[in-house]
Amino acid sequence: MKDINEAGDLLQYFIGVLPPEGYKKEVTEFREKWINNSINDVVEPHITIKAQGGLTTDEGWVNKVKEICAETETFHVSFDGLMFFGDEVHYVNAAAEELHLLHESIVKAISPSKELIEKYFELDDFVPHMTLGKTTYGLTKPELKDMAEEAEKNLAPFPCFEVDFIRIYLEEETNKYRRYLDVTLGALSN
Repeated sequence: MKDINEAGDLLQYFIGVLPPEGYKKEVTEFREKWINNSINDVVEPHITIKAQGGLTTDEGWVNKVKEICAETETFHVSFDGLMFFGDEVHYVNAAAEELHLLHESIVKAISPSKELIEKYFELDDFVPHMTLGKTTYGLTKPELKDMAEEAEKNLAPFPCFEVDFIRIYLEEETNKYRRYLDVTLGALSN
């Protein structure tokens, strides 16, 4: 495996949870309604469980993630409303104590530096969510407000769904992530 992508940048990984396939498609189509919203070019709709910090190209962390997932039972997640981080990120809030527990277990096993934990808003600052739009992905603040109004009409009711695997993403080119590996939850109990 190469340690750099086609642009010559160091490979990046992150870990996420996917909504149900039908809702994922609905969210993708919703995000595409905003012509300047490049988020679908970056990655599919997901809830980040572990950001890039500490997920190195040596991939020693992958086995740690697999072990944690094997010991983690499947669980349910509810999307419970639309929110903002400031006025620059619009998202669907995800609610489940198990998301926090899985996040914490993975972060502690990987042991990123305090600086990386702070940079990626992990542990005490972790807010599970699915991003709909961001100013850094091309939308203006007024467009995000319009998106919020439309999301209330078009994305509700919000689903509750079972999580039975996590997905590891790999940056294939700068700021474009693809599926790298799916890891099943609860493999030790099966």
